Amino acid sequence: MTESLPAAGGTSDPTSTSDALRSAVEAAFPATIADLTRLVKIPSVSWAAFDDAHVEASAEAVAELVRGLGVFDLVEIRRAAIGEGEGEGEGEDAPLGKPAVVARRAARNGRPTVLLYAHHDVQPPGEDSDWESAPFEPTLRGDRLYGRGAADDKAGVMAHIGAIRALTEVLGADFDLGIALFIEGEEESGSLSFANFLHENRELLEADAIVVADSGNWDLETPALTVALRGAVAFRMRVSTLGHASHSGMFGGAVPDAMLAAIQLLATLHDADGSVAVDGLTSADLETPAYDEAKLRAETGLLDGVTPIGRGEILSRIWAQPAITVTGIDAPTVANASNTLVPSVAVRVSARVAPGQRDVDALAAIRSHLEAHVPFGAKLEFDAVELGNPFLVDTSGWAVAESNAAMAEAWGKEPVEIGVGGSIPFIAELVAEFPAAQILVTGVEDPDSRAHSPNESLHLGVFQRALLSEALFLARLDARSEDS
Repeated sequence: MTESLPAAGGTSDPTSTSDALRSAVEAAFPATIADLTRLVKIPSVSWAAFDDAHVEASAEAVAELVRGLGVFDLVEIRRAAIGEGEGEGEGEDAPLGKPAVVARRAARNGRPTVLLYAHHDVQPPGEDSDWESAPFEPTLRGDRLYGRGAADDKAGVMAHIGAIRALTEVLGADFDLGIALFIEGEEESGSLSFANFLHENRELLEADAIVVADSGNWDLETPALTVALRGAVAFRMRVSTLGHASHSGMFGGAVPDAMLAAIQLLATLHDADGSVAVDGLTSADLETPAYDEAKLRAETGLLDGVTPIGRGEILSRIWAQPAITVTGIDAPTVANASNTLVPSVAVRVSARVAPGQRDVDALAAIRSHLEAHVPFGAKLEFDAVELGNPFLVDTSGWAVAESNAAMAEAWGKEPVEIGVGGSIPFIAELVAEFPAAQILVTGVEDPDSRAHSPNESLHLGVFQRALLSEALFLARLDARSEDS
């Protein structure tokens, strides 16, 4: 177990800073949950088909909470243009990204500056009938708060706000630590303006360490630091075989329809055991904790009799190996199906890229495989490409050591270093813009949070310990000497 921090404020008060922070977090926790529920009630879905006014309202609500902390020299809502390349996306008619909340206070007396990141936008709720309670009516059942964004990532927002509140309660508002805050408004819709936003606000956001509060923990009692993230490659592929639809009775068996070609082609992406069968996709060599099939079944809802796929240790398949999923098919629905040979079918292919491989190389390998295995001479078209590089955390820096110590103190257990099968592509952009900064990927979720799914929820015990971890982490940075 790590040692606690020095006495609060450097006084002779026998109550240590860590004990005082623990008390402050506990005392303010009901108010923190009340603020979180108010944020969850705002349906801030950032997808194009949803009302932007809700995302704007969410940004205003977050900005109000940040201003109420009373520790920042600047708090603003800002946007950046969407576009890639010099000059593109500029000008009066350039589309703008969603509103983000930014804030900064300057460091003093040689203390570091930490950038705290989270996002206030959320995934679409899906069908209300799939929820046990309305997605934007936060509901407490047992020790979990249910609602869209309750975990991902409005709890991340409130972890930052609650940690700063606790720090201020214990140390006062005149502490030396520099803090920058970046609460994004479009993470769930691709962070389309992210790179431009970082570039335009570089001086405001520059920091020695960056905390990305958008991941999870090992279980309800064990904290985790995410050290590996897979990258992402997605695209739409159109498979065409006919110039027009034809009667399946008249010509079926003589000419290939596009659905047949698409099914055969997509089947080549995997071996018989479900492992990815694309030459050129690589795997990473990562150590993984023990994790058995029973736990996989419990956490995923794998049906009885359905077997897992892939080879090797289960967590290696999720964290360190590539994966390919067909996430959508545009074709006639069953209700509208006629006896017709379909001339063209579009599919959405989503791939996860193992740490250590560039997204563009993975895309090239998948596309080469599809073009080499296309049956019947079918025609392929590719568009709507999305890319995101994987990420590996350098765990040798002081920020990781301070974070691990804070987690161990808050949770009473040493943190586990984990990988995540999902992707946070913008982390690579953070590294590109701030190459000297140390990156920490933390979070408030647990294996039962069901982020992105119906009945998303936040475990209140996990949330309180995660919040305390961050408060202790900030206090440790405020106590760092100039040459440490």
